[in-house]
Amino acid sequence: MDTIKSYVEANKNRFLEELFELLRIPSISTLPEHKVDMLKAAEYWKKTLIEAGSDRAVVMPTAGNPVVYAEKIINQALPTVLVYAHYDVMPVDPLEQWISDPFEPQIRDGKIWARGANDDKGQSFIHAKAFELMVKTNSLPCNVKFMIEGEEEVGSVSLGKWCADNKELLKSDIILISDTSMMGPDTPSITVGLRGLAYVEVEVAGPSNDLHSGLFGGAVANPAIILAKMIASLHDENNRITIPGFYDDVLEVSAEERAAMARAPFNLQGYKNSLDIDDVHGEVGFSTIERTGIRPSLDVNGMWSGYTGNGAKTVLPSKAFAKISMRLVPNQDYNKVALLFKDYFESLAPKSVKVKVNIHHGGQAYMAPITTPAYLAASLAIEDVYGKKPIPFRSGGSIPIVSTFEQILGVKSLLIGFGLESDAIHSPNENFSLHQFFNGIDTIARFYGYFGGHNV
Repeated sequence: MDTIKSYVEANKNRFLEELFELLRIPSISTLPEHKVDMLKAAEYWKKTLIEAGSDRAVVMPTAGNPVVYAEKIINQALPTVLVYAHYDVMPVDPLEQWISDPFEPQIRDGKIWARGANDDKGQSFIHAKAFELMVKTNSLPCNVKFMIEGEEEVGSVSLGKWCADNKELLKSDIILISDTSMMGPDTPSITVGLRGLAYVEVEVAGPSNDLHSGLFGGAVANPAIILAKMIASLHDENNRITIPGFYDDVLEVSAEERAAMARAPFNLQGYKNSLDIDDVHGEVGFSTIERTGIRPSLDVNGMWSGYTGNGAKTVLPSKAFAKISMRLVPNQDYNKVALLFKDYFESLAPKSVKVKVNIHHGGQAYMAPITTPAYLAASLAIEDVYGKKPIPFRSGGSIPIVSTFEQILGVKSLLIGFGLESDAIHSPNENFSLHQFFNGIDTIARFYGYFGGHNV
């Protein structure tokens, strides 16, 4: 314990400087113009893991962005941890809402502010530095491998095949991931469930080109209005999703588990205040925690049509578009749900328009056991650092590749996240608590000690 704390204290400024170099790389995977930045971020990770003490680190090609693989094998007879993370980040739009440059990290109010500060560069760097600590202090009691990809934010489209092609290389006893959140800085938790994801883009087309809204308005269908009506019809008066068959495979959660969830600390008024909303909204009959943990959802991620520039332009647009995501729960298959959506959405269209549904990507929901040696080691480590046993928690988010890992590699994942609800991931002014960052390094180092069978 003293070794961990003293090493972190002696190196904390360097840790931040090295993290900031990574944060300055605009590795936005969804934008083709940042292709060179993806390789730059991968090479930075290779350098970081070599300097941390890996026996080897390589940048390996995939059909898309490369994967960084590294390993430290101290004894083949010992257990092996495979650390998964991603170096790609979300776009920064709308840029004007950022208080500071998203790719020039700053420290304010005890937090790191930058795109990727939490998701996932800050959290992944926790693992790099915990690994370094254990290696440099000759304390590492198990083998460690790293797999750091560059396509998580676009559905990890190339990683499944890469994993299948490298199954022998990736052999491990547990996959360790920090890409989730804790319930609060004083309420430590371990994520034991992730929702699945089905992501689609829709197009509603009317006339062959934009028309004069005075000459044609009222006589020709307006795709923007039609799209709005179609989207509105995807929920009923109780905020249940209306797609036929959508709930057929949803596993109902027992009254006992719902009661256990209700005992978790949750301040509804504080939740509303933090989001600057007057009330919450969702499926009738379920609490806010249940709506994001055990129930599926459907949300519009973006809509656009017609003229959106400054001033006025009186047009009847020829097309309207929307991006829609559906978060799924265990037993729902994302491929099946995407097709159900497509069939239903197309059926809603009047003859005055044409509809296209483009199915993008997705992944299955995931549930992890709480009785494995890895979970118990994580629980002990978190209790050491935070002074409380962690609460098993179902997250509303999705990491689609996690279920793929189990299918291809036959290995369970352990999700120890250090983010907080206030970190604004995927949004302007993303941030990450310095306290959580350094606590994370401490926790992961202790995890290795417990998982490897050593006292810390």
